[in-house]
Amino acid sequence: MSDQTQPVYDIPAWHLYGEHAPFPDIAHMERIIDRAAGLDWQIKPHRHTHLLQIFLLLSGQITFHAEGQQRDLAPPVALCLPPTAVHGFDFSAGTEGWVLSLPVHHFAEFLADGAELAFIAHKPAVLSPDPTVQDSFTRLFDIWSGNTRFRNTELRCVLGQILCALFKDHGLSSGAEPTRHDPRIPRFQALIAAQAQGHWPVSRYASALGMSTRNLARLCKQQTGLAPQAMIEAHLMREAARLLAYTRMNAQTIAHRLGYEDPSYFNRRFRAFANMSPGAYRRRLDQ
Repeated sequence: MSDQTQPVYDIPAWHLYGEHAPFPDIAHMERIIDRAAGLDWQIKPHRHTHLLQIFLLLSGQITFHAEGQQRDLAPPVALCLPPTAVHGFDFSAGTEGWVLSLPVHHFAEFLADGAELAFIAHKPAVLSPDPTVQDSFTRLFDIWSGNTRFRNTELRCVLGQILCALFKDHGLSSGAEPTRHDPRIPRFQALIAAQAQGHWPVSRYASALGMSTRNLARLCKQQTGLAPQAMIEAHLMREAARLLAYTRMNAQTIAHRLGYEDPSYFNRRFRAFANMSPGAYRRRLDQ
């Protein structure tokens, strides 16, 4: 939570941790101790606009903060955090582990719409790592920190092995096939992220996607179980929850920030989403 004597009105969006220079490589790796020890073992809540991050946490006491909630993690544990996911950590001194940061656009073969692993770029995951994954991270670090002739190709090969090892059993029952995701859903979600504060009607989203409103509704229901308007509102309410959790904006300011002309209507919609008022939500987090 931000220091109340110095209000912060935006959740930080960083390339890494507080670094605003363009991402310099196709990947970045570091040990938890190399970054967290210099920050008093606390990584304050932030998000990355274009990075997918994989954390492999091997020892220590760890509190994971995500989307206004917190969870104690018992190592060994792995986390996959897609772009824009708000996250932070409290580590005990001496915590061991790795963090791997991947610019999504550099790994289209894994993460682009239609790729076998595309689902990992859309939803956070807490995973139980296979014992071999630690050795693979060490191997990946050796390649990443070196300067061999085929460095980038080797990085991609070992990274693919890591992702497959982490996700081979995630969300699948024995013998089940992965769910086939329609690529229009990620495009709709990207449009929502860009335009939700302007409160576009569903028909305008459908037109931008080259679809009829009816076909968009059918697609959303099939793929997500939600109507298009419910997806739009859920995005706005998640953003409201983030602003309540990680800034000191009041509810009226948040309402206007998210394009709601009537703060009382925003309050009613947030109560329907969270089963409590914005003020009660913030008080619960502050406790």
